[in-house]
Parts: sequence; C-alpha cells; structure tokens
Amino acid sequence: MIEVSHLTKTYGRHLAVDDVSFTVEDGQICGLLGPNGAGKSTIMNILTGYLSATGGLVTVAGHPLPEEADAAKACVGYLPEQPPLYPEMTVEEYLLFAAELKGVKRADRKEQVRKAAHRTGLDNVMPRLIRSLSNGYRQRVGIAQALLGSPKLIILDEPTVGLDPAQVVEIRKLIRELGKAHTVILSSHILSEVQAVCQQVLILSKGKLAASGTLEELTAGDRSLEEVFMELTGGNAEEETGEEEAE
Repeated sequence: MIEVSHLTKTYGRHLAVDDVSFTVEDGQICGLLGPNGAGKSTIMNILTGYLSATGGLVTVAGHPLPEEADAAKACVGYLPEQPPLYPEMTVEEYLLFAAELKGVKRADRKEQVRKAAHRTGLDNVMPRLIRSLSNGYRQRVGIAQALLGSPKLIILDEPTVGLDPAQVVEIRKLIRELGKAHTVILSSHILSEVQAVCQQVLILSKGKLAASGTLEELTAGDRSLEEVFMELTGGNAEEETGEEEAE
C-alpha cells in the first residue's frame, strides 16, 4: 500500500525528515509514534500529496508521488490534526459539500454520505449545526469526510487530541473498526493510543526513524513500549488528559 524510501524534507536549513524508509502493507493499522516535532505531520502531509518531498521516493497504492499525485490522492482519506470543518453548516450539508469537493458523482453523494455517517455514529446528529457538537462528534465528522470517495487508505493525524477520556475510547474503537476495511495510518505522541489500536509502529525522533516493527517485536524481552520510546527518543511518554465537554 505504501512504500517510502530515503525520504527527506527540508524547510530552509531545517531538516524535518531525515532519510526515512518504511513500508505499510494492505490492511494494517500503522502508528507513527514520536514526540512533538519528530516529523510525523510532515510525513503525513507528504503521503497525502499536500507537501512535496525534498528527496527520496514515495509510492501510495502503486502511484508514485508527485508524478501521479491526483491518482494517489483519490486513494487517500485524510483527517488533519485540525479538521477543516465549517461550524455554520449542518453535518449533512458539510458532508455533501465534502463529497462534491472529492469528486463523488452527484448521483452517489447522498448514499456515500449516509454510509459514512452511519459508520462513524453520526446518524442522529446529521441535522445539527457543527458548532453545536462536542469535540468528539466534530472528530467523527472529520473522520466521516475522510471516508468519502471510498479510499483504500485512511490517514489520521493525532485523532484523539483534545478529547475527553470517554470520547478517546469511542474514537479508538472506531479506528479499529476502520482497520477491518482500510489500511490506516495514524500519528500520535500518546503511547497508549498506539498500543490500543496499532499493529505496526514506526518510532520517530528528530526527523529520523528510530525503530519500526510490530508491538511484539518492539517490546520483546519483557520491555514496555514506554521503555523503548524513552530510550530511542529521550522524550517523555505522554498520556491524554482530555477535557470534558457536553454533548
């Protein structure tokens, strides 16, 4: 599904991604784990075609970037860290608008929106204004728009940041369900998030790939993921704190 070879990205003199290589197979849930500033979002933006790489090779669903960017983008559903929502729209209006932007045929839009809303638990809030929704439901709307267009690959950037503990549990459950039908890549600086939903883990530190493998491989010999993470990154293992917000 994804092949990345010797990927680099620079911003002026700053090296954001430094010679990173990895592969993600079809049907996997893969976590990009690292402290803030490790290069996770930059890699995700390159995979989605929003940024161009400075060097290296990137292939998404058989399409090389940037040569076949349009074909690659058609295979990807993307949830950025801050979902691009329009608070004055209802959920249904927004999803229909997103479907139009993604090039979904007019005759198919309502059915695709209905299916995406059902999969993400939005059936009962479709008539509501987005501004009236909790953070958890807004995140569900963002995930629903990522499902439009029937993408093979779902990319989620920090999908549970700012959610309360109950909302975190629900979004993680949703991600596991998505993994049954899609390849999923998510970025996180939260250890428990990766442990809860991911089969493959890529640990990033200062733009470099510090380690990769399954959870079992990374925690062999009775080591915890926290120990591995701390050793490789020198960073603090963060946990979600979450704030309550009324539905």
